Amino acid sequence: MVVKILAVSDQALDRIYALSSSGQFKDIELLVGCGDLPYAYLEYLVTMLNVPLFYVPGNHDPVEDLRRIETRAEGGSNLDLKMVRHNKFLIGGFGGSVRYRPDGTNQYTQTEAYLRVIQMLPRLLLNRLQYGRALDILITHSPPFGIHDDVDPAHTGLKALNWLLRIAKPRYHLHGHTHFYKRNLEDCETTSGITKIINVFPYKTIDVSH
Repeated sequence: MVVKILAVSDQALDRIYALSSSGQFKDIELLVGCGDLPYAYLEYLVTMLNVPLFYVPGNHDPVEDLRRIETRAEGGSNLDLKMVRHNKFLIGGFGGSVRYRPDGTNQYTQTEAYLRVIQMLPRLLLNRLQYGRALDILITHSPPFGIHDDVDPAHTGLKALNWLLRIAKPRYHLHGHTHFYKRNLEDCETTSGITKIINVFPYKTIDVSH
């Protein structure tokens, strides 16, 4: 089984509005948001493409409050620390970035990030028992530590994600947060173990196979 994904992060593009309204994404089967995008942008894409949306919040997004509609993308599913089974794919999410401001939203110290990952372990174990594998696709805002990250405090990767990749062994890891301009494809895609790690900024179409 192959599913074509449109993954977006960090920058709302006029080009995406134009492509989606002109039918250029008619073969897209799943929409993925990797954070730091206006929720109205995600909602527009859901409306135009009429496909499921799974997303995680970035460090510039509000903390989700189910009582406030502006803190979530209508028509989509926030997968932060959650997992779903979609078209036989096991998909999980981890939002936010490393903490670089004391009052920052969706920001975590390296230790806090580990504590958040631990919350995902029961479901990962259940997946492995039920399906023979823990995860197929991991969606995050931050990159892992040392992979597609940067040296400044705001864009250092999360070490907890390196550990999660070793434990869950997803086939794909899609993330945003770091803005790679005018770099080669090799800078945006890295293979670690069985996992293909892809920086989707600002958007990518990706064929994922089961």
